[in-house]
Amino acid sequence: MGVSQSMADAMNQFIAIGLIIAIAFSGDLICRHIILRLVSRLVKRTKVTWDDIIFDRRVMIHLSHLVPPVLIYTLIPIAIEKPDVLDYILRICLIYIIVVFLRFISVFLSSVYHVYNQREQFRDRPLKGLLQTAQGILIFVGGIAIVSILIDKSPVVLLTGLGASAAILMLVFKDTIMGFVSGIQLSANNMLKVGDWIAMPKYGADGSVIEVTLNTVKVRNWDNTITTIPPYALVSDSFQNWRGMQESGGRRVKRSINIDMNSVKFCTPQMLDKYRRIHLLKTYVDETEQVITVYNKENDIDSSVVVNGRRQTNLGVFRIYLTNYLRSLPTVNQEMTCMVRQLQPTELGIPLELYFFSADKAWIPYEGLQADVFDHVLAVISEFDLHVFQSPTGEDFRHCRDDGDV
Repeated sequence: MGVSQSMADAMNQFIAIGLIIAIAFSGDLICRHIILRLVSRLVKRTKVTWDDIIFDRRVMIHLSHLVPPVLIYTLIPIAIEKPDVLDYILRICLIYIIVVFLRFISVFLSSVYHVYNQREQFRDRPLKGLLQTAQGILIFVGGIAIVSILIDKSPVVLLTGLGASAAILMLVFKDTIMGFVSGIQLSANNMLKVGDWIAMPKYGADGSVIEVTLNTVKVRNWDNTITTIPPYALVSDSFQNWRGMQESGGRRVKRSINIDMNSVKFCTPQMLDKYRRIHLLKTYVDETEQVITVYNKENDIDSSVVVNGRRQTNLGVFRIYLTNYLRSLPTVNQEMTCMVRQLQPTELGIPLELYFFSADKAWIPYEGLQADVFDHVLAVISEFDLHVFQSPTGEDFRHCRDDGDV
């Protein structure tokens, strides 16, 4: 054709390179549009789930992207004979192969994460933190391999050099390293799971854990704000996890009212007759009065003086009434501690504490039970000739002025 030898050799190389590139990208198209479709049909017919992870569409597409650089890396020596140019192209191909392979592994791990994150037994595990840790390790290893290819040195030489600068690396990646270690501790010791209700006043967190990552723990507070906490803070500082309450049989109620000490007195026969007509007290009043009568008679007690012997008090009867009242409520867990007790008297009166557990642990029913119980307590206390102690208000002073009291 009248073409010089040098021009013919150049055209030969260009044609060979063009054919190699065409073969490489044809292989990619064949993998994506033919093989991938066949594999997808086979996967849909199986009942197992592991193949859904391995042969996920995104995973297979990124795997097919490995075909072109591998074919080019294998066939390019046929087209190029110059050692320097060939070495340069082979390095570029090798770097591209590493990048695509790392991307494939990253997508594969993400696919594994999404599949297992949807399962009930793994939903409360910090899988995202583990995913980010694995991806970080992949990036580090891939970076070392790419740099070693560029400078034509062994990766061992780079790792040796990194060992000398480990202090600087630890300073730069301090939060990531501490987050990784803390994530392992939180998971190994079962200290925190997604969905746990935690309270950490130091960081303004009081709500449900919605995400655990390598560097942060996200908490959705009850006012729908989001608080982010470093994982290492949960290990080094103290936080309150309400999971134990949620997994137990009930949610504790511990609340008290103050009784005016001046209203406490011995029960008169008229008062006892009144208490006998109360359904929750009839058996107790009769049995206790019988025991007291026998004791006073056996010890020859002079009943004309009220301080002699044993007698019932309106506060004691009221305490028993409240105990029986709590035990009659179906919304109170009767298998857990249920009691009414007196606390240390103060200048504000005698604190009478109700200590019991709500059978329903949800917030709204729990608050409703507390309100219902103390509504009843405040309404019924006057039936026992007792008074609630509270600081005087403007209404109290107005009543005193109208009655002529000073």
